[in-house]
Amino acid sequence: MSRIVLIGLAAGALALAGCKPAESPAPAAAPAASETAGLPASDHAFQPAIDADDFAELVKTLASDEFEGRGPGSLGEERTVEYLRAQMQRIGLQPGNGDSYFQDVPMVETTADPSTTLSLTIDGKPVELAFGTDMVVGTRTGQAQVSVKDSPVVFVGYGVDAPERDWNDYGDADWTGKTVVMFVNDPGFHADDAKLFEGKKMTYYGRWTYKFEEAARRGAAAALIVHDDAGASYGWDVVKNSWSGAQYDLPASDDPEPRLPIQGWLTADAARTLFAGAGLDLKDAYAKAGKPGFKPIPLNATLSVDLASTTAAKTSRNVIGVLPGSSRADEAVLYMAHWDHLGKHEGEAGEDTIYNGAVDNATGVAGILEIAEAFAHQEQKPERSVVFAAVTLEESGLLGSKYYVAHPTFPLDKIAGVVNLDAMSVGGRSRDLVVTGLGNSELEDMLKVHADRQGRTLAEEGNTAGGYYFRSDHFNFAKAGVPALYAKGGSDLREGGTEAGKAASADYAKRYHQPSDEVHDGWRYDGVVEDLDALYGVGKDLAAGDRWPNWYQGNAFKAARDAMMAAKAEAAPAH
Repeated sequence: MSRIVLIGLAAGALALAGCKPAESPAPAAAPAASETAGLPASDHAFQPAIDADDFAELVKTLASDEFEGRGPGSLGEERTVEYLRAQMQRIGLQPGNGDSYFQDVPMVETTADPSTTLSLTIDGKPVELAFGTDMVVGTRTGQAQVSVKDSPVVFVGYGVDAPERDWNDYGDADWTGKTVVMFVNDPGFHADDAKLFEGKKMTYYGRWTYKFEEAARRGAAAALIVHDDAGASYGWDVVKNSWSGAQYDLPASDDPEPRLPIQGWLTADAARTLFAGAGLDLKDAYAKAGKPGFKPIPLNATLSVDLASTTAAKTSRNVIGVLPGSSRADEAVLYMAHWDHLGKHEGEAGEDTIYNGAVDNATGVAGILEIAEAFAHQEQKPERSVVFAAVTLEESGLLGSKYYVAHPTFPLDKIAGVVNLDAMSVGGRSRDLVVTGLGNSELEDMLKVHADRQGRTLAEEGNTAGGYYFRSDHFNFAKAGVPALYAKGGSDLREGGTEAGKAASADYAKRYHQPSDEVHDGWRYDGVVEDLDALYGVGKDLAAGDRWPNWYQGNAFKAARDAMMAAKAEAAPAH
């Protein structure tokens, strides 16, 4: 892209936002040399406005091999969080957690022995399932040794208990000590029934996280989800790569909900073998599970496993900076992105064992830094404080944001709204702006103003079956009631239309959670600039005014926000 185009885009962003470059704020003291050892050197001169070259520099650095895939608890983390602190200081953000840019997130690191096998006895015959090939399993207990012996295996459909939908796959049985097997996604997905749950659109009941949580609440000894590409929205390699190597959890003291001794996934072929022991074809099992009134089906099988893991208590860090508000500094707008990825997989086959996570999510982190730069150089400073949080452990179940929501730096009833950036589009400018979970909150009304100015339309994600609203960090805020927006460039590209957009999406799908998620020469940054400008506009409007956006009527999260705000109003002193 030519420098002339970049200047034009930057100027357009400034005009649209209604601000102009101002002198840079005085940066906070730079970190000591010992704290930045190993960081790549750079003489890049950052611009005050949202800028394509700046964005590219940040992504290139965060996705470099020196950051070793940004694995929590690793050398890659140390380099990442120090780099992020240095960038926040350069921009002029103040420490966002008291006098520190860091918020410690306690974690338990558990790495399962990849030689582990699942021993099944199916219709009296022994069957061994290999780790990575037939299944993947792990434990959330934090224990180095977990054993399950001769556990009866029962098929529980989709593993859903949804009273408001009059649906309970578990019934009233006692599940203590049993192994439950279930399908990913919702009953309406495989049944292709628009009237069942939300048809092809995934609800939270379809997410694997919910399914394991529910199985744990039932007292199961083990839970296994049957993988299929369409239902999960990703292939088996993504499951294998994501569940191999170190896995992380918050300590039980910080997350006291029940935990499964054993949880994991089965390939479809392994599931066929398992179901066959009960005379049940996998296709028939989907048909049975997708009908109201489903009853659990014993599979004439038992499961045994001895899972050895290495465990360690560690601490990861959220990195938080804040631009204090000029008149209502106790209220906040929060931008967030997760900095972590999958790290290095030592000993893995292949020449490249670093999972650089360029799109996922160096792009999102670069995005919030660019937006922070724009806020810091506004001529009229925001009235509300603006918080920029780069959170950890998203790839391990949204744990960094979960910890922040439990220990917020601003009370949740003082946060006007959250904007999340995750896996930004690098395919070029688009005619659409995709809002994941479109139809959730009034933040979308604010975004539409800026999309209209750009000649763009708001659109829902192309694959609503993927449950993407439940798969990134904003979801923890949503569950707590705080309105949260997750949006990025769409697939109707100004150059090449939807055909080019789908090709770009398909190309990235091959790189998702793979070592090949690296910076590529074909990336287009003009679209990112436009996306960031629109998201900056939402926060700018929210930080300058006194609006308290809410969820739309009928949204599942509205009750929590209403209760939160009512309690705040009741506690407010009378005037």
